[in-house]
Amino acid sequence: MIFSFTFAPHFHFHQIIAMQDPMVSIFAGRQSKYLAEKIVQSYGTSLGLSEVVHFSDGEFQTSYEENIRGRDVFIVQSTFPPADNILELLMMIDAAKRASARKIVAVIPYFGYARQDRKDKPRVSIGAKMISNLLTSTGINRLITIDLHADQIQGFFDVPVDHLYASVIFYPYLQGLNLDNLMMASPDTGGTRRAASYAKALGTGFAICYKQRNKPNVVEKMRLIGDVKGKDVVLVDDIIDTGGSITKAANLIMDKGAKSVRAIATHPIFSGNAFENIEKSPFKEVVVTDTIPQKQKSDKIKVLTTANLLSEVIKRVENYESISSLFNIGQSTK
Repeated sequence: MIFSFTFAPHFHFHQIIAMQDPMVSIFAGRQSKYLAEKIVQSYGTSLGLSEVVHFSDGEFQTSYEENIRGRDVFIVQSTFPPADNILELLMMIDAAKRASARKIVAVIPYFGYARQDRKDKPRVSIGAKMISNLLTSTGINRLITIDLHADQIQGFFDVPVDHLYASVIFYPYLQGLNLDNLMMASPDTGGTRRAASYAKALGTGFAICYKQRNKPNVVEKMRLIGDVKGKDVVLVDDIIDTGGSITKAANLIMDKGAKSVRAIATHPIFSGNAFENIEKSPFKEVVVTDTIPQKQKSDKIKVLTTANLLSEVIKRVENYESISSLFNIGQSTK
């Protein structure tokens, strides 16, 4: 569910004194260590010591190199491909459970396989449900994640899920652009409520791109609903994969007379020809977060960090404080 929100101009993340919490240990999988290091810096502690040992056949083993008995263990790892990332997370959860951790919280900034949330054709797996079963049965007590592709995935878990919104990061950024003719847009009908939420918060109109696909990652037709002439348009999405859909939407918006076009997206998967598509696109900029590490750089891509948000949420989880109040929304889902 997408909620509208209103931020006070003085909003800041809680500043935490640089002091080690005796009950909290924050660890990271190898692919999310870059983000975990920023999280612990914001939290005011140091990253826990862990190790991954590889065998000659490619098998690996995880271990903690410090005592975690009776501690609350937070494990940071996004689960984008390859599958070793989710397997490493599961093994770290299992190792923490066997090391007598008091509580195990999986911090998954990008929840991979979230696009497989239902049977969209006969005889296919529901990958998101399978991953949730694996995480729960392995031993997590809680999940922290950002902008799930499908909100109903929260219901796949039998443990508490803190579903965070990157809007808390993007909204101030958009305010800082000071665009007089700002207009929000969705690259597809599925993101209509997301774009409408931003439009309501910013006091703008919004447009919708209607697309038809014959196969995944390939858009056959696209139409625009709404008048974008003379507007500075911002396309809002949760992920950018190959970039095909969102760049096609950008071209369509410019063809319809928009003054400029930008994109904001939480999870920069950037597979296939994504960088090439973005470089050739009319985007002024594509603003993403650091939930997934970037292998390439582009002058058009700006990365905002989720570290302060995640460190604040870890603190609030540990202290049994409200998380929904971070977003000033009228209804709590946390």
